[in-house]
Amino acid sequence: MTDRYEGSFFGRRKGKPLSPRREALMTDVLPELSLDLTAPPPSDLKDLFKTGVETVCLEVGFGGGEHLLHRARTNPKTGFIGIEPFVGSMAKAVAAVTDEGLQNLRLYDDDAVNVLDWLPEASLDLAYQLYPDPWPKKRHWKRRFINEQNLDRYARALKAGSQFRFASDIDTYIDWTLRHCRAHPAFEWTAETAADWKTPWDGWPGTRYEAKAIREGRVGRYLTFLRVQTS
Repeated sequence: MTDRYEGSFFGRRKGKPLSPRREALMTDVLPELSLDLTAPPPSDLKDLFKTGVETVCLEVGFGGGEHLLHRARTNPKTGFIGIEPFVGSMAKAVAAVTDEGLQNLRLYDDDAVNVLDWLPEASLDLAYQLYPDPWPKKRHWKRRFINEQNLDRYARALKAGSQFRFASDIDTYIDWTLRHCRAHPAFEWTAETAADWKTPWDGWPGTRYEAKAIREGRVGRYLTFLRVQTS
């Protein structure tokens, strides 16, 4: 089976209708927060943010936004780029950014591949992918975002010495990610003991998907990979 997949790595984009307020925010506010991929990226990603930031972090598929918003609130000196194609989740994030006046968030509501290809080389200090759609049926595994080509994209955008973090409660996707990342020359799994992959990262707020997994008797696994310097 090849890893190559030509198409989006997500399913449906719309769920329940948005409230009038959130509809208005998506029309009026999201364009101000969104990355403009038609323009060249800044040479320094910190220039994307209205407030002064010292580092820049990417979260691909932020879902309900629990992790992204918590990190933005508690790390005001870090700029966060959040990607989420699902309309309801994006509207929730835009509402929170507006209500709380967060200045260190930029958003994108389409395929993460577009952003990874747009980012300058070695421009990110950290990247997360948390509880992504596992595409559990084997015939759909080609739609899993973690593959050789997308790891190439992460590797290009991440600074050497930075981390790529991945969490899931689906054993087959955990094994899949471990296999692909350990086979990639730019990534090194940092775990030394079982606690390293059974324990969430410091400051972990949890996510709605993690809570759902726990209710259903599954446990999360938290994988950390170092972006190593390659020749």
